[in-house]
Parts: sequence; C-alpha cells; structure tokens
Amino acid sequence: MSQGLIPLHRLPVGSRGRVRQINITGAVRRRMLDLGLTFSTEVAVLQKSPSGDPTAYFIRGAVVALRSQEASQILVAPVD
Repeated sequence: MSQGLIPLHRLPVGSRGRVRQINITGAVRRRMLDLGLTFSTEVAVLQKSPSGDPTAYFIRGAVVALRSQEASQILVAPVD
C-alpha cells in the first residue's frame, strides 16, 4: 500500500478522503467509475448501517452505499 493511503472502508464516520487508487477490475470497476469514483474525487463517510455493512458515502452530490469488500479496494488520502 502506498504511504499515507488507507482503504476507504477504514475512514471513520464523519471524515473525508480523496480517491488515489482503485484496485478493482471488470464490471465492478466500471460501476465505481460510473458512480463518480475517479482519481481525486472527494468522498465523505456519512454513516454505517446498523449491521456495519454497507456504509453510506457522499460522492459528487449523491449518497452511495458501498459494501466493505468493494470499499476496501479503493485507496484514499485522508482530508483534514
């Protein structure tokens, strides 16, 4: 893993990060790109579901729910 980058699913609720790397291939990668998860996109963690998975993220003006398995493949740089 690159220095200073963490998987998206590890960002705490209420924090933000900028997408730096997407380690997903195929149709799931295409879906992430279609949702607006591209390099340098800012993502805010809104809330986790009561069971802990999925988590709601604010991405480019929309709320998107991602499962931990998908979010773990997206590396972000935390934003202060």
